[in-house]
Amino acid sequence: MSTVNANLTYNYKVVRQFAIMTVVWGIVGMALGVLIAAQLVWPSLNLDLPFTHFGRLRPLHTNAVIFGFGGSALFATSYYVVQRTCQARLISDSLAAFTFWGWTAIIVAAAITLPLGLTTSKEYAELEWPIDIAIAVVWVTYALVFFGTIMKRATPHIYVANWFYGAFILTVAVLHIGNNMALPAGAFKSYSAYAGVTDAMMQWWYGHNAVGFFLTAGFLGMMYYFVPKQANRPVYSYRLSIVHFWAMIATYVWAGGHHLHYSALPDWAQTAGMVMSLILLAPSWGGMINGMMTLSGAWHKLRTDPILRFLVVSLSFYGMSTFEGPMMSIKTVNALSHNTDWTIGHVHSGALGWVAMISIGAVYHLVPKLWRLQGMYSTAMINVHY
Repeated sequence: MSTVNANLTYNYKVVRQFAIMTVVWGIVGMALGVLIAAQLVWPSLNLDLPFTHFGRLRPLHTNAVIFGFGGSALFATSYYVVQRTCQARLISDSLAAFTFWGWTAIIVAAAITLPLGLTTSKEYAELEWPIDIAIAVVWVTYALVFFGTIMKRATPHIYVANWFYGAFILTVAVLHIGNNMALPAGAFKSYSAYAGVTDAMMQWWYGHNAVGFFLTAGFLGMMYYFVPKQANRPVYSYRLSIVHFWAMIATYVWAGGHHLHYSALPDWAQTAGMVMSLILLAPSWGGMINGMMTLSGAWHKLRTDPILRFLVVSLSFYGMSTFEGPMMSIKTVNALSHNTDWTIGHVHSGALGWVAMISIGAVYHLVPKLWRLQGMYSTAMINVHY
């Protein structure tokens, strides 16, 4: 479909701002990753200081990469895609600006509080209650801007990328609010509203779907716009995109139990998590195959287009990660893999291979359009980067 409307002016300012912060937080988050990986080899790099210790920098690394880098990429691309595919300007420039400054302030707050040891200790949900409230406010504003823009669209159809972005926005709101229910015990101290195994199940219902919706559904929205655009080909099967969308939505929320195999969690809940994880292989690969097949008749472009290469390699990693994940969820396999570096490798194949690769490809596609340039400064440098 054409996303050109000569009579419209889109709000590209907020897209440019988030695109810049995608690069900034990507550099910061990945540099922290290199540092903490080095600390495992050379413990002296912990510097014998509490705020430079691995235990405090590791959650800062994950938050900077997932929410700083990944979050900024999702904000930037969703604001761009929803305007172009709906042929409508964002419903409110001021609310969009609020989401940018609010989200950036939240990541800065994380960069201050986590090294100070102010943490809930819940993985991917470490930030304390005042920051959690700020996240909820910014996120609800984001939903208002996104869905408000869809409601005022000039096109009768809601393009599939917006389905994925919309599901990601709604589900992350529910997950964040549900998992972070807590009783404040000070300015930066709280106790979870849940106890024992219930707390663990709530945490991994949230934690796995931070992967499933934040790092999967949102980035599939990105894939369904930028792969066809960069390849200059229509989506291979629009029907498949809708079928695998609903299949993913129905099954992903059940998968969190596979993080708690051989624990106090009731056996039926562990098994349900394993079974749903195995079922997820089908809709996950539905998206990967749809993306790959979109390149039918355009494979020759990979020789000369490094941006398309980033996008295609991201799909390859997405396929590998979503095969590996269900396999690791099988109880007997998990007995071997749990508490090993295999788990860390799996996360990084998803975060670096899928999320980072597709985000980099999307940013390279966006930058010339946002700043009205003929193209990127140097294709040779993109090749080196790739």
